[in-house]
Amino acid sequence: MATPQEKLAQALKELQTLQKDSEIAIISASDLSSSHKKLLKNNGFIKEIIKGWYISSRPDERDGDATSWYISFWNFVAAYINSRFGTNWCLSPEQSLKLLSGNTIIPNQLLVRSPQANNNIVKLLHGTSILDNKLEIIDQSSRTSQNGLQLYKLENGLIAVGQDFFIRHSTDARACLAMVKDGSILLGKLLEGGHSVVAGRLAGALRNIGNDKLADTILKTMKSAGYDVRENDPFAEKLTFISDTRETSPYANRIRLMWYQMRQTVIENFPASKKNPTDINAYLKEVEDNYADDAYNSLSIEGYRVTEELIEKVKSGNWNPDVNETDREVKDAMAARGYYLAFQAVKESIRVILGGANSGEVSNNDHGDWYRELFAPSVTAGILKASELAGYRSGQVYIKGSMHTPPNPNGVRDAMPILFDLLKVEEEAGVRAVLGHFIFVFIHPYMDGNGRIGRFLFNTMLASGGYSWTVIPLAQHDAYMAALEQASVQGDIKPFTQFLGGLVEKS
Repeated sequence: MATPQEKLAQALKELQTLQKDSEIAIISASDLSSSHKKLLKNNGFIKEIIKGWYISSRPDERDGDATSWYISFWNFVAAYINSRFGTNWCLSPEQSLKLLSGNTIIPNQLLVRSPQANNNIVKLLHGTSILDNKLEIIDQSSRTSQNGLQLYKLENGLIAVGQDFFIRHSTDARACLAMVKDGSILLGKLLEGGHSVVAGRLAGALRNIGNDKLADTILKTMKSAGYDVRENDPFAEKLTFISDTRETSPYANRIRLMWYQMRQTVIENFPASKKNPTDINAYLKEVEDNYADDAYNSLSIEGYRVTEELIEKVKSGNWNPDVNETDREVKDAMAARGYYLAFQAVKESIRVILGGANSGEVSNNDHGDWYRELFAPSVTAGILKASELAGYRSGQVYIKGSMHTPPNPNGVRDAMPILFDLLKVEEEAGVRAVLGHFIFVFIHPYMDGNGRIGRFLFNTMLASGGYSWTVIPLAQHDAYMAALEQASVQGDIKPFTQFLGGLVEKS
């Protein structure tokens, strides 16, 4: 007779098959036997979402931790709704445009349309729900499938949404408009439906983002076809943003939009920059004096068990993984050693910047070195594979407890050059510091270490404006993460700016 451990092992083997190459598994009632479901649920390896549906989870996930649910949300929606309606459904045009623009933030209530729906609210975990509306939907040719989700196509969605979408979700709307490269598809749908009011709204919206050529084409063509079109800008504000008509990535334009929409708020809520130090060595000495405090707090924020003794051991050179087997096996020691090496590399980058180099160019050239130094000891010790040092991630990552999902690997490669282009041309050091840090962790370009590298980038940009090195204390971890979440999910950068600004003023 199998022991309890053997039974659990067998159930885990079945779960592993369902997970395939992903840590996410969406499990319906028929995917596992009742005994396996019970074992996995009791041991924390799966969670029940609604009757008959489960997701994989971590046994060490505490009650109230929404991470596994947020990771699984969109996969669950695709599997669950497709099981109910096949392909005879779609998301709302508003939600479709959000997803097409790269916005994967988890909504509190997701609106699903289908002729087969029952106008019911399906309550899910952590205050989320699905509202299925019994409505006729657009034909298949006007829809697109993205990761199993039935969405409005870009042009159809832009025509279907009302003016309120451009006001309440301006970043998403502008990112979608910037994706319209060939106006003939949009024009064809406007003409076919006789959408004169919508044509005027879209012409005004396109002009708002700097695409005068397409705006004029829409107006002229509609008028030539006999429609009385009056241009109307639906956005609540003008924005000095010119869309790149060569850019096809929604992530790239989203980063640009976020920067231009947020920078004035940062300027108004962050301390003014100071004169650059004349004594570079004295400034770097002050940076070094902050090392122990910075390492303790930054590593602890990431969840490493770090002690003052470990930090001093690393700094003094007494840490030796080649001789001391204990040091070789302790992941915390590897993290501390890597932090020390990365910190020294950041200091050298700051030296170059204070010598007159462009801070955006230096950080673009050097941030890969910071990352490699951060994890090189772990590779040497065999904790990580050497391939981990190759560069930006090749898989999907998630942020614990966050409703924000970072871009996919292709999105990372589209977005990161834009971030550094913006850093290069930004004149305000405070903006470079705040938005550089925020957008870096928003993108989350690496599999690990994003918070640490983001804080290094923050302090490098501070140095470019004559500010002192600033430590983000572990004691304020919750406030720090809450401000980041508000900026990522709600687009409100003010709390994060004020939080960082308050620390800078005390430094």
